Amino acid sequence: MLSTHVTQRKCCSYTGPKHTHIEQSKSVPWWKHALIYEIYPRSFKDSNGDGIGDLNGITNHLDYLENLGVNAIWLTPIYPSPQVDFGYDVSNYKAIDSMYGTMADFNQLLSAAKKHHIRILMDLVLNHTSNKDKWFQESASSRTNPKADWYVWNSGIPADKPGVTAFQKRYEHDGRVPPNNWESEFGGSAWQWVPARKQFYYHMFYKQQPDLNWRNPQVRKAMYNIVRFWLKKGVAGFRLDAIETLFEDPKLRDEKVFPGKDAFGDPKESLSRQSDLPEIHNVMRKLRKIVDSYPGNRVLIGETYTKNTRDLMSMYGRHGHQLQLPMDTQVGFINKMDASKFRQKIYEAENDLHGHMPLFVFDNHDNPRSWDRYGDGKHNTAIAKDMATILLTTRSVALMYYGQELGMVTTPPKRRSACKDPICISGWPKTKGRDGERTPMQWTPGPQAGFSTNTNTWLPVPPDHKWVNVETERGDSISMLNWYKRLIALRKKNLALRDGKLTMLNKNNKAVLSYLRSTTGSKSKTSVIVAINMSDQPQTVSFNLKQMGNKNYMIHTLATNEASLNSVSSLNSITLPPFASWIASIH
Repeated sequence: MLSTHVTQRKCCSYTGPKHTHIEQSKSVPWWKHALIYEIYPRSFKDSNGDGIGDLNGITNHLDYLENLGVNAIWLTPIYPSPQVDFGYDVSNYKAIDSMYGTMADFNQLLSAAKKHHIRILMDLVLNHTSNKDKWFQESASSRTNPKADWYVWNSGIPADKPGVTAFQKRYEHDGRVPPNNWESEFGGSAWQWVPARKQFYYHMFYKQQPDLNWRNPQVRKAMYNIVRFWLKKGVAGFRLDAIETLFEDPKLRDEKVFPGKDAFGDPKESLSRQSDLPEIHNVMRKLRKIVDSYPGNRVLIGETYTKNTRDLMSMYGRHGHQLQLPMDTQVGFINKMDASKFRQKIYEAENDLHGHMPLFVFDNHDNPRSWDRYGDGKHNTAIAKDMATILLTTRSVALMYYGQELGMVTTPPKRRSACKDPICISGWPKTKGRDGERTPMQWTPGPQAGFSTNTNTWLPVPPDHKWVNVETERGDSISMLNWYKRLIALRKKNLALRDGKLTMLNKNNKAVLSYLRSTTGSKSKTSVIVAINMSDQPQTVSFNLKQMGNKNYMIHTLATNEASLNSVSSLNSITLPPFASWIASIH
C-alpha cells in the first residue's frame, strides 16, 4: 500500500485570493460553478459515540465545509435499510435510518446547511429496492397480488433445454433454471428463485436488491412521487444511482461471453442487454420536468460510466432536457499519468458537449482513491496535487469525495474476516471490495482520528491519521488541505478560472499538460495558464501566446507546488520539476 508520508517536502506558493463566499448571479444556475462534496455518512463524523457517522456529525462540521469552499453536499443513502449494501438496498424511501438520526435531524441539517450557503443533494436509488421493502414483500407473495408486476419476474426455462449452460444449471430449482446467462455485478446469477411464486426475480446487484420493473406505469408513478417528497422538503437535487441500468432487454437474450473468469470465478460477460437501453432517456426527461417544476435550479447528477464523450452527451439529451450533470469519469479514471490522454479527454469535454458543463470526478465511494490509482510510490504527494489542479482549474463542475482534500489513502482489509463489504467477502482475495475507500474521516491525530469517541469504529481508522488529518494539515502551509483550499479559492474569485474558455497549449507534448483559461469581453482581459508536468523527469517548456493575440503581457504566479517556479517571469524556457503544477495569471 502506498504511504501518504513523503519525506521529500515540496514548497507551495500561493499569492491569490483567500476563500470568500460569492453569491451567484440569479441568471446562472448555482451548480454551474459548484464544488460538490460527496459524504459517506457512516464515515464522516460520529456524534453519539456508537462508532458510526451520523447526520448530526455532518451538521456539526458544516463550518469546515464552508471554509473549504463547498457549495453542495451529496449524501450517500440515509434511508432505512438492512444495510446489505450499506444503504443502497432501500427499504423505505421516505424516512431516515435510525443509525443516522431522525427526520428532525435531517431537517436541522437542511436548515443549518442553508446558513452556511451549502445545499443538500440526496442519493436516489431508482433501479432497485431492498428485498425487505414492503413493495417487494407483497410482490413476492404471489403472482396475483396488486404489486405482482412491480419487479422483474420470470418462470425460467427447463433445465434440460438445449443450450442451457453449466452456469445456469448451478441455479436450478424445481427443474427450472434462470432464463438466460445474465450475471449479477456482485457475482453469481442475476436471477433468484422465490418458492412462493415458483419464479425467478432479476437483480443486477445483490440478491437482496431486486430490480424494479420500470416498464410498469405504477412503478414510475411511485418513484416520481418519492422525488417530489424530497424536493418539497427542500433538497437541491439528486445523484441518480445506477441510472443506466433501469431497463433490461425485454427479450431476455443472453449476454455475450468473453474468455476468462471474473473476480468471482464466473464467466466474463458483456452488459449490453442489461444497461444503457434507450428507454432510460424517457425517464431522465420526466425526472428533469419534475425537478424543473420546483424553484431554485434543482439539479440531477447521474452515475454514468460512459465509454466515450458521445455516449456522455446522450445523457444530457439532444436539447439538454435530461441530466444537467452526468458524471464524466473519463478524465478522473484514466489511472495513468499520461498527458496525451488527459489532453484528449479534457479537450472533448470542452468542445464536444455542445456547451454543457462537464462534471469531473476523480474519487468516490466505489473505487480506490485516486492517490493510489495514480501514485508511483515516490511522488505521490505531488501527483495528488496534480489531480487537484486538473479538477479545479478546468472548465467543469467539480466533485470531491470526503478526505480527498487531505490525501487520504485506500486502506483495504488485511484479512477476509475483517471485510464489511459483501464484494470483499465473496471475492476475497481477488478483490478486497470497497472498504478501503470508506474508512473514517481523519479529523485529528488523536484517538480514532477524532471521528468517534468509540474505539470500535465501524471500519478501522487508518494508521496514517497521525499526520494525515484536518488539524495537522490546517497549520501546514504546504499541506494537501491547503493546496485544495488555495485552488478552490482561486476558482471562485478568478474570472478566467470561473468562466473562461479552455484552450490546449503545446498539444504535442507527451509529458506536460498545459492549457489557457481566458475570458472574452472582459475589460481586464486576464487569462490564466496552467502547466502540469506529468512525468518523473524535469521538463522544459515554452509558450507562444502571440498567435492568440497576447502580445504584451505580465506574468504572475498564482499557485505552484514548486518553489523554483515562484519567480517565473517569462513564458520562454520554463523548467518544470517532476510532477510540478504551475498556475499563473497573464495580464
